[in-house]
Amino acid sequence: MHQHEHEKVERNIRCAVLTISDTRDKESDKGGQLVQSLLQDMNVEVDEDHYTIVKDNKEDIQSQIDSWLASDIDVIITTGGTGISQKDITIEAIRPLLDKEIEGFGELFRYLSYTEDVGTKSLLSRAIAGTVMNKLIFTLPGSTGAVRLAIEKLIKPELNHMVYELNK
Repeated sequence: MHQHEHEKVERNIRCAVLTISDTRDKESDKGGQLVQSLLQDMNVEVDEDHYTIVKDNKEDIQSQIDSWLASDIDVIITTGGTGISQKDITIEAIRPLLDKEIEGFGELFRYLSYTEDVGTKSLLSRAIAGTVMNKLIFTLPGSTGAVRLAIEKLIKPELNHMVYELNK
């Protein structure tokens, strides 16, 4: 038995999915589509109004996040823009919004990426997670491998407990 199994949210968790990309649209957004699919497998709600794509622009990212923070969602998951190129500004847009950073998420994500998938290239990922206004935010790279790893190995096992903790 998982140590937190008795601490569960007694309703469906509501999530928003934000893809940050200058080149993707809803048809070509494999990362955002996979996030939604994996969340649905977990009985996490993502409705049409809570999935969108914005350009790699700090103001656009923050505006969309702020909009969702004012709604009745529990979790925001972003994909894209977590690398080190000039256009990768997701972390710079989201980190200032956080009330608390969950440092272990990024640390474990990079460790698992290193050991299970990409080797030393994992050090290029700046994926983070944190809380803001009693909601969770996870910033994931845009690749489907990274999305699957983060959701299946880190988010899925602890999501219910994290939402429970933020709402108790």
